Amino acid sequence: MTLKPSGEDNSELEWIKSSYSTDEGPDCVEVATVPGHILVRDSKNTTGPRLALAPTTWATFLPYAAH
Repeated sequence: MTLKPSGEDNSELEWIKSSYSTDEGPDCVEVATVPGHILVRDSKNTTGPRLALAPTTWATFLPYAAH
């Protein structure tokens, strides 16, 4: 896992908001895919840091997040 700072929105990426996120809620998570990584960011801070996870790490994390 790496933490990647972002100075821009990277609007060329297709960010997908979590189905559990709402416009009223304080916690909104978005993910995007790039070759070799899954990126995770806070949708309320689109220019802030983001996590870059290897696909195998993401796949291991998902069952835990689903509970």
